[in-house]
Amino acid sequence: MKFKYKARNNAGKIQSGVVVAVDQNKAEALLTENGLTIFSLQEQPDNLLDKFNPFGRRVNHKELVLFSRQLATLIAARVPIIQALRILQDQITGKYLLSIIVDLIASVENGDSLSNALDKHQEVFGSVYVSMVMSGEVSGSLDKALVYLADQLEKNYKLQSKVKGAMTYPVFVLAALLVIGLLMFKFVLPNLTSVLKEQGGQLPPVSLVLITFTDFFNKFWWIILMLMAAAILLGRYYVTTVNGRYVWDRLKIHLPVVGEIFKKIYLERFSANLATLVVGGIPIIKALQIVAEVINNVIYRDIILAAVTKIQQGQTVSESLSGHPEFPIIVIQMIKVGEQTAQLDDTMAKLGGFYEQEVDAKVSTLTTLLEPIIMIILGIGVGVLVAGILLPIYNLASTAG
Repeated sequence: MKFKYKARNNAGKIQSGVVVAVDQNKAEALLTENGLTIFSLQEQPDNLLDKFNPFGRRVNHKELVLFSRQLATLIAARVPIIQALRILQDQITGKYLLSIIVDLIASVENGDSLSNALDKHQEVFGSVYVSMVMSGEVSGSLDKALVYLADQLEKNYKLQSKVKGAMTYPVFVLAALLVIGLLMFKFVLPNLTSVLKEQGGQLPPVSLVLITFTDFFNKFWWIILMLMAAAILLGRYYVTTVNGRYVWDRLKIHLPVVGEIFKKIYLERFSANLATLVVGGIPIIKALQIVAEVINNVIYRDIILAAVTKIQQGQTVSESLSGHPEFPIIVIQMIKVGEQTAQLDDTMAKLGGFYEQEVDAKVSTLTTLLEPIIMIILGIGVGVLVAGILLPIYNLASTAG
């Protein structure tokens, strides 16, 4: 809870501000401990617009990295957690993250550990983050755990940025081509096809197809657009269902060219997150259960959870994951070496770095290939237009002359 106060400090000056506390009594105690004589103290209600705004209820990677590094620095300097969170409260600019920090302060003041307080915001911090913080609390190395998390978050952010950046250009160009094509069929081609229909005569098959589709689109364009929108919405809904999620996740890893990139992304997540959890001292079964959820693919999730059952029956991690094409031989062998040398964390970290480089290389290659492919698609479209519309009009004009 937030309370707005007005008080006099030890120097006799009047000051006002906001204090975060579990209740009003705790807020009064905190202000008094800081040498303030309270004049007024009122609970500050939450902003309803911020509360129900879906676009503001998210924390980006940069904010989370900055939060982790600053908190690690303060804890390493032996600043108490509540005081450290209060200092960060004055540094953070993101409204949603600020509201989370306010809630963290209230939870810790109420007796919760930092990991338990973070666990209430799984949608922001995730299972790996919470588990690492819990491990840091138990081992007394919370600052090191937070620094390690910040490093991993930066690596994840860079990888995601590369993939998104590589796909932004082709998606934008294809979307622009689709929009331009629809506008041509609505406003440009009807005028050109009308010339061909008025002249009559024998037309090539390409011209007949274009004329038929243009007439159909010109009459029922709104139905076509509605069907396209409905298909997109139904597709998005289907992916949220259990069967749809399995179909979509399986399709992603079996698509030509792109499927290999998705596989390497999932293997990088598996390796990097498992390394992070093992470094933090999380038991291997618990670590694999967490990784199964954060990998964000139900096919890999089921394989990992099945492996957990086999490990509980006495098998090693490498044995339990072998036999699945989703996990290449190199992954199984690296895990086996890590188990035999008791350096599974270091081995998985190296494997994660390897797949990060592989994803980077594959994305660069894909970007290079997409540009000529887009040009070929554009060339085919122009060729069809010339062969089906412009060339017959030119022939008619030449005959008339």
